[in-house]
Amino acid sequence: MSRPSDHVDAGRIGFEQRDRKPARTSGPVGPLGRIVGFLRAMWRQLTSMRVALLLLLLLAVAAVPGSLVPQRSSDPNGVTQYFATEPELAPVLDKLQMFDVYGSVWFTAIYLLLFVSLVGCIIPRISHHWKALRTPPPTTPARLERLDAYSTLRLDHIAAEHRGEVIAQAKALLDKRGYRTVLVDKGTRGLSVSAERGYLRETGNLVFHIAMLGIIIAVGIGGGFSWQAQRVVVEGQTFVNDLVSYSSFTPGRFFSPEQLTPYAMRLDSFDITYESTNPNAIGQPTDFAANVTVIDPDGTTANDTVRVNAPLRYDDTNVYLLGNGYAPQITVRDPNGAVVFEDNVPFLPQDNNLTSLGVVKVPDGLQQQLGMIGFFYPSAVELDSGAYSSDHPDLRDPLLTLNVYEGDLGIDDGVPRSVYSLETETLTQLAGGDTGTRALQLRPGETVELPGGRGTVTLGDIPRFASFDVHHDPTQLPVLTCAILIVAGLLVALLVPRRRMWVKAIPQPDGTLLVEYAGLNRGEDPQLAVAVNELLDAHSEGLVGYLEDPPPPQTNEGTT
Repeated sequence: MSRPSDHVDAGRIGFEQRDRKPARTSGPVGPLGRIVGFLRAMWRQLTSMRVALLLLLLLAVAAVPGSLVPQRSSDPNGVTQYFATEPELAPVLDKLQMFDVYGSVWFTAIYLLLFVSLVGCIIPRISHHWKALRTPPPTTPARLERLDAYSTLRLDHIAAEHRGEVIAQAKALLDKRGYRTVLVDKGTRGLSVSAERGYLRETGNLVFHIAMLGIIIAVGIGGGFSWQAQRVVVEGQTFVNDLVSYSSFTPGRFFSPEQLTPYAMRLDSFDITYESTNPNAIGQPTDFAANVTVIDPDGTTANDTVRVNAPLRYDDTNVYLLGNGYAPQITVRDPNGAVVFEDNVPFLPQDNNLTSLGVVKVPDGLQQQLGMIGFFYPSAVELDSGAYSSDHPDLRDPLLTLNVYEGDLGIDDGVPRSVYSLETETLTQLAGGDTGTRALQLRPGETVELPGGRGTVTLGDIPRFASFDVHHDPTQLPVLTCAILIVAGLLVALLVPRRRMWVKAIPQPDGTLLVEYAGLNRGEDPQLAVAVNELLDAHSEGLVGYLEDPPPPQTNEGTT
């Protein structure tokens, strides 16, 4: 019975007779034969475990550019920005498909080659292992003393007449220890029992590789049905699980909008607990809790809490808490008092005390578009330089400062713009900086005038916001299952020894009976000699009446 060329046991001394593959004696000749031979050689290389491991490493390396360069599938705005900032390098990277790494030709080729390689490795191993499980242990070698571990026991002439019983006892011991056994009778050359165990080792090896193949299939196919979305929600606001509700949405290649489970979620309140007793950690957050209400399509509601590392699970989606901050209510009115802008604007935290940066864009309602860059200080303190800072993340003395700009905000030019940034190069600054006009300063409930009589700005309530990541990934359970099987299979393949044991009873010219004990390992097995001696000791306990007075048994420990 042949083994794959890179099988764990291929070529082991003591196994080659049963494992030798007959040499090919005939085959195609001429140019066609050379082509067929070349293809066979390439297939053998591709389906070797060495190449499979190399492809796995190559796949990991090929995935690195996906984390270094923005991807069209997950960050289209980042790709647009990259082309703007790197006009010479970006086209080169685009031709190399660096902005679509995981869908590129070269990444897909590596992925498919790895898949084919693993399948080609696994199928012959399964076939061989199945045959090995159905094949009885091999016949007893003629010279057991040449094996890795060897011991002897001499019995009296009475035992020689009952050698069948002696070997039967040895067979019973080996059966009890989990060996597959077979009796071998070679007449005057001795009666013996041949035993083998450790098939679980190759089973673990197969489980390891099949589970690895399972991960590749799960990620490659199941990942196409996954999707991920982000949404910032202010206290009191509600969002619906729909494409138009999300700030960003990253679909898998097989995604369809019908996959979205209909439901809504309202952020009722966002609670943070701050450290107040430890003087070395005053103001450090100790707990985050987003208290939400989930609304089913039929109007049924359920209250729940989303915490860090404790997502809300609804049907087939998980809602994770990513971050939080303040979203001051800002109202802009024109010179006539008409409201031209009113919204809760999320300000992004810049430090541990939640000094936050935000942008207000007023595209309509005034003579020209208006942009404002603001800093929000939850607990404002004035520094010696005249600048402000926050000394605590909670709302103790909130202050909002605004630098005001006027001009074309670039909203209507067709290029995606971030709501959290303002490009000021083409704008005219009206307040703050070097304009000679101080930045606008507002506390809750205050209203200040815009420069030049352009209207007013009012700071209202200051609720908190929470940013959520909504994730649907059907591969989680298959990948987890395969990962557990990989670890289990690897442990079994590494820890379970593969052994062959023999016990042979040979009648001697003086009428006594020589019992030989030998073992042979497959791979590293430092306990082989110990196992042989333990078998001898256990066997001899049942043969006390037959024992002669020979010298102590000698053990020959070969390479283990």
